[in-house]
Amino acid sequence: MTSIAGNSRDAVRARANTFHECELLERIVMTPNSSIYRFKIPLDLNLDIPTGQHVRLAGDVVLPDGSSQRCVRSYTPVTIDHEAHYFELLVKSYPLGKLSNYISSLKVGQTIHVCGPQGNFIYRPNMASRIGMIAGGTGITPMLPILRTVACGRAGGRDSTTIDLIFANSTIQDIVFKDELDEMARTDPNFRVHYVLSTAPDGWTGGTGYLTSDMITRWLPAPGDGVKILLCGPPAMVSMVKKTMDSLGYGKARVVSKPEDQVFVF
Repeated sequence: MTSIAGNSRDAVRARANTFHECELLERIVMTPNSSIYRFKIPLDLNLDIPTGQHVRLAGDVVLPDGSSQRCVRSYTPVTIDHEAHYFELLVKSYPLGKLSNYISSLKVGQTIHVCGPQGNFIYRPNMASRIGMIAGGTGITPMLPILRTVACGRAGGRDSTTIDLIFANSTIQDIVFKDELDEMARTDPNFRVHYVLSTAPDGWTGGTGYLTSDMITRWLPAPGDGVKILLCGPPAMVSMVKKTMDSLGYGKARVVSKPEDQVFVF
């Protein structure tokens, strides 16, 4: 006999995996190759996404031979405004990125298919005493909702988590949300942001070059009880950081991260 709870879980899972058409309302250019895309939330789509989870986007990409291919990728909304009925995604266009280039080709009024929420991680206040975040480029997107949630939880002492963020980019022009992150760091003594640029301008006082184990040990909490590491970025960076974290004594990251893992990869 199937239980009521089982039926309910199945229904929730089915809704989360059902694609809905979402209309592009606006494109906001952030950097030469990254933009925020604002999509309308249709009435039949529930976008009550827990902090730390994401949505899946699907588009029918036209291939060079004229055929089409359904491409599906995961993105974390950087903003969800239920009153205004829209959500925003930060998308970086890569030369060989099929779906990212498909999204960048959309005109206002055109649609894309969206489903969710998805993901293995949900942020809970004080789930760790210290969190170290490592983000590369648009890998900042799953970190930003967590940082905003923590900031809201500071009022009344609902969240006392100490957070250090290492944010790696190619150039200073590639740092998205820098003003917001700097303001968070200025007003919250329990949050620090450390920028790393592979190509730094004259007078730059942050990290330079590629992310190193020395930067991680200098800026992030040491392995131990109550410490969690969150990681998101380009595949090559993620692979390198996972090996580095393992060598430094943090919990070994799995191929597919679980909520209880010390090192969680989005």
